[in-house]
Amino acid sequence: MLKKQLYNGNKLQKRLRRLVGTAIADFNMIEPGDKVMVCLSGGKDSYALLDILRNLQAHAPLAFELIAVNLDQKQPGFPEQVLPEYLTRIGMPFRIVEQDTYSVVKRVIAEGKTTCSLCSRLRRGVLYRVAGELGATKIALGHHRDDILETLFLNMFYGGKLKAMPPKLVSDDGKHIVIRPLAYCKEKDLAEYAALADFPIIPCNLCGSQPNLQRQVIKEMLQQWDKKFPGRLETMFRSLQNIQLSHLCDTSRYDFGNLKIQDQPFLDGDTAFDEEIFEPNIEEILLPGIKTPEERRIASEN
Repeated sequence: MLKKQLYNGNKLQKRLRRLVGTAIADFNMIEPGDKVMVCLSGGKDSYALLDILRNLQAHAPLAFELIAVNLDQKQPGFPEQVLPEYLTRIGMPFRIVEQDTYSVVKRVIAEGKTTCSLCSRLRRGVLYRVAGELGATKIALGHHRDDILETLFLNMFYGGKLKAMPPKLVSDDGKHIVIRPLAYCKEKDLAEYAALADFPIIPCNLCGSQPNLQRQVIKEMLQQWDKKFPGRLETMFRSLQNIQLSHLCDTSRYDFGNLKIQDQPFLDGDTAFDEEIFEPNIEEILLPGIKTPEERRIASEN
């Protein structure tokens, strides 16, 4: 049993490292000489991000620096010794920033209202300042594929926008590049990885425990879809990489007004009267009755 656990753990680590490496390459997230500030909250995702980046740093063909930064928001009962002890033990350069944003949020936001918006704005401002002080060229955050999909649906359902969470962006003050190297990683894989690595997880009692959190509602919806329709989240994420502006409705992004007929095939053209046909996955044809990707992989190997 132990041998199998070690095998599965190594396989998981390699998969996550490959996905992070692919995301970094696809979006040119890290360049030679970069100083990457890794925002470490004490949660499973940021621990995994730091661990994978350290592994890549040791084997990557390009040289870059890493420094871990934690914002101690002065939440009551926060175990302030956990992160310094962990980072010192693994030999990771770090900086702990102490700023009481917790009491600000609790004072300003009425009881029962979600605190995420104000909390994230305060936290973002502090982290931007610290990145400037450290001379960091990139700010790495621990958001993963599921966070990106949740943000897509949050913006559609509550904001009326077709907008997700980009793997790389320029900060709103224009002075920093923010990267999300876990963009291709599944949350459940990161949770398993964190459990295997036995990271000293620090729970957040400011945002995650809020019962009326809209993000939590979306998260549960996606988790139900993932259980009932394996592969659906992968397909949805691929759609974010395959956008056709000519088939949406934003006149500021696509020049519908000046569309004209022409004597040659039109790049953005489509069949006007035919119903959209979605071909079944070829594996569903070759391997009928096998539902999950893992079952299909095993069946195809046999």
